[in-house]
Amino acid sequence: MNLKQHYTALYNESIEKIVTDRYQIDNQIDSLSDNRFGITLLIRPDSQTKKNIQTFLDELKQIDPGQYYYPSSDIHITVLSIISCYDGFNLETISIPDYVAIIEKSLVGIPDITINFQGITASSSAIMLQGFTNSNSLDDLRNNLRTNFTNSGLEESIDKRYSINTVHATVARFRKEISNKEKLIEILEKYRNFDFGKFKVKKYHLVYNDWYQRKQFVKELHEFQSGLS
Repeated sequence: MNLKQHYTALYNESIEKIVTDRYQIDNQIDSLSDNRFGITLLIRPDSQTKKNIQTFLDELKQIDPGQYYYPSSDIHITVLSIISCYDGFNLETISIPDYVAIIEKSLVGIPDITINFQGITASSSAIMLQGFTNSNSLDDLRNNLRTNFTNSGLEESIDKRYSINTVHATVARFRKEISNKEKLIEILEKYRNFDFGKFKVKKYHLVYNDWYQRKQFVKELHEFQSGLS
């Protein structure tokens, strides 16, 4: 996949939906009865990159404070959703050490990965950062995980919703009607190719999480060092 072309096509399509009021509002964000949970392997950006992201989000908050903006603690890149969030998932029904062992096996031989957040894109319901990597190593890791989990017999729902092959990070979601579409698009255009930062992946995190990766619901299950040999 050509990531740049993919992000550009997604952006253009989503801006058109915003302009024509065909964007989607996420009605679950404020729901007190949302019990969708799962487990995810993810990457967190470094502190400087997160500061740069919050500068962008602060501008959006000024023109439309009612939307949902991710705090720095919740910003992440999904390596793979191992058990996609579903209503009623119980952590006690799985053996965490078995999942850790599969992930450790999958990480062997994967070189260090550097990620650059360069510009923004969007979907019909969210605003995202465009991530790019310095190699095919993240694709290789995802493929290792897919193969090893498929052969493991463990509970998993990898690729059941969609097959992930981007390096994006969702940073805002539409929780209500957009209050100023013109200003929103103006800010998105301003940051369309902005360099938010580059960082080397030092750790991978296996977490139990809700749909939005909110800190108050996330439980860290295991931390993996990169560059396992």
